[in-house]
Amino acid sequence: QVQLVESGGGLVQAGGSLRLSCAASGRTFSSTAMGWFRQAPGKEREFVATINWGGGTTYYADSVQGRFIISRDNAKNTVYLQMNSLKPEDTAVYYCAARSLSTTAKTYSSYDYWGQGTQVTVSS
Repeated sequence: QVQLVESGGGLVQAGGSLRLSCAASGRTFSSTAMGWFRQAPGKEREFVATINWGGGTTYYADSVQGRFIISRDNAKNTVYLQMNSLKPEDTAVYYCAARSLSTTAKTYSSYDYWGQGTQVTVSS
């Protein structure tokens, strides 16, 4: 089992930045790939970014490529999502997810554990 707790969400103006954190506990964190997803009102949950167990491999959704950075600190059992140049369309609940395998994945069904989510609101 892995427990995930997100933090760092909030209200920010367009063009601003936020850094989300996801603290993990339980199963050995360093052996799991992690991901960030988001869900806007009335829309399906969508992939944002993923990182492999060692942090050397990352992938991003086209919509956030070049603006968001995913990273992890295995010593702190924490994964981060640095969000820059935020746009109103980035407004959503952001979820941290962990999978039982060490390799990255972009699909919702590939992840086994989910946090409760943190709200990000970007005003225009």
